[in-house]
Amino acid sequence: MAKIQQNNFLNRLKVAPITETSDELLALLEHKERYISVLRKMSEHRKREWLFARVLLKRSLGEEKEIGYTGFGKPYLTDKSYHISISHTKNFVAVAWNKKKEVAIDIERISSRVKNIRTRFMSELEENNLSKENPVIHLLLHWSAKETLFKLLRENDIEFKTQLHILPFEPVINEWSDFTAYETRTEKRQSYTVYYIVTKDYVLTAIG
Repeated sequence: MAKIQQNNFLNRLKVAPITETSDELLALLEHKERYISVLRKMSEHRKREWLFARVLLKRSLGEEKEIGYTGFGKPYLTDKSYHISISHTKNFVAVAWNKKKEVAIDIERISSRVKNIRTRFMSELEENNLSKENPVIHLLLHWSAKETLFKLLRENDIEFKTQLHILPFEPVINEWSDFTAYETRTEKRQSYTVYYIVTKDYVLTAIG
């Protein structure tokens, strides 16, 4: 926890539940003309997620910013004032920002369904080190961390199971902690500190 406070990590990340309708969220934004044509193509559920991400960033940064998307689908601020990342899961949205370097986050609703896809992202070593006390939480943290790494790397054809790796750790519940991940997809083969929190509703992982 001391490391996270030292890096001001918690001051650059916000998570909140969506409680407003899409109309109520749109009313909280100034530049409505930017959004009308895009919103027409969305379901109510998707509208609420999409709009609340912009509302949450506005509240966090102090002003409304225009968001664009790269060819990889990564969101960015068109004025390039901050690097940003956005993630959402059922009725929750998370945003993160950093002036100086890339940031990536992922949020996942707690569900045992992650067990159905474990063979897609868990290596044999990771399976052997899976928590006996909290296996579903541990699986979700592996999946979420690899999603976060994927967003950060922005590389095509990444194999989650063989190119993204999580070093052994035991999940901590209800407080911020961290573990180490590394990638073998690029020549750099970089290691990263993955910050995470587990609540009763979701797990969230972040790098940056």
